[in-house]
Amino acid sequence: MAKPLMAKATAVWLVDNTTISFKQIADFVGMHELEVQGIADGDVAAGVKGFDPIANNQLTQEEIDAAQNNPLHKLKLKFNPSAAGEEKRRGPRYTPLSKRQDRPNSILWLVKFHPELSDGQIAKLVGTTKPTIQSIRERTHWNITNMQPIDPVALGLCKQSELDTAVQKAAAKKAAEGGVMSDDERRKLVSTEQSLEMDAAPKIPTAIEGLETFSLSDEPPEEKEDEPIIDADSFFNLPKGGADDEDEDDLRP
Repeated sequence: MAKPLMAKATAVWLVDNTTISFKQIADFVGMHELEVQGIADGDVAAGVKGFDPIANNQLTQEEIDAAQNNPLHKLKLKFNPSAAGEEKRRGPRYTPLSKRQDRPNSILWLVKFHPELSDGQIAKLVGTTKPTIQSIRERTHWNITNMQPIDPVALGLCKQSELDTAVQKAAAKKAAEGGVMSDDERRKLVSTEQSLEMDAAPKIPTAIEGLETFSLSDEPPEEKEDEPIIDADSFFNLPKGGADDEDEDDLRP
């Protein structure tokens, strides 16, 4: 539902000049009921001058009378033909003049610590143009040597919730494409399915270094042709058939 202009000032006028309930006023101006009660108590909107919705063509006297006679009646904004079909202008975020000089530093921070963000997302966050972002990515910006990466949230160029939402969308898009980000890009673990599809590089633990050729299989090791075959007799160099054998034969019955 459309809200009136100068909502808080309109609420001040309605509190001071009508007997409409706080709930009805809160629903009409888009505030919380306790805020309207704070206006009546003097704790909220101190010093704010009331804005007459009747004189400014936002409400009719008949609408106010109906709301005063029926606590369940909801105030309806008066139809304004000049506002029909009007839409909010879409474009880059407005940045105050005092903070525009800090935008390149915030762009450098986003490019450095969140490379997964697209140029369109960065432009929407800090209110800049894509050519400026591209020049900072390629380090061709005229003032790149004097720039320092600064968090745009700390500079007040965007909210932390907006930055988190943009990063989550970029991460979800990259995951949908099947790409695996590095730890420096996302600082998160890769899913099990993606890690199983990756080629694992074989690594030998330091505790078993030197045992690379050790095998538990039944296959005999390959014999080298140059080495002679050594049996038990040749190893101990025992003579075949000597005097001892003849003596044993004489002692037999």
